[in-house]
Amino acid sequence: MLFAIGNDHAGFAAKQPVIDTLESLGHDYDDLGTYDEESVDYPDYARRVGEAVADGDADRGILVCGSGVGVTVAANKIPGVRACVCHDSYTARQGVEHDAMNVLCIGGRVIGSELIAEVVRNFAGATFSGVDRHERRLNKMLEIEQKACGGGYDV
Repeated sequence: MLFAIGNDHAGFAAKQPVIDTLESLGHDYDDLGTYDEESVDYPDYARRVGEAVADGDADRGILVCGSGVGVTVAANKIPGVRACVCHDSYTARQGVEHDAMNVLCIGGRVIGSELIAEVVRNFAGATFSGVDRHERRLNKMLEIEQKACGGGYDV
């Protein structure tokens, strides 16, 4: 599986455990930056990763910022992206199995490298269940997305 990974300056240090875990599992990755701790804007990296997933250039994405929240909000603006901040292994696995989550977001200032590795392992190892109720719910989410993309909501 190919993962697009990205981070802002606050997530830079936490990116290495992500890379190490993906490599240990035999997955490929495309590191979309940033590559140091100089201050940057997290939406730029959320966009790069989200677009890679939405366009089919990557199977899944992983984003790291300080809390995980900013990249989650930004990535979810991209149609086709289902991103969630996960700081535990259950949520990382269940998000894929039940909700077809395709972008994992992590707070590099919230959890340490061992838990990051566990969360990434669970995310990478999970597959969407395809169970009827999960398919029904996914289709409802996609309907919401379609309405939003068609300008169906007044903002």
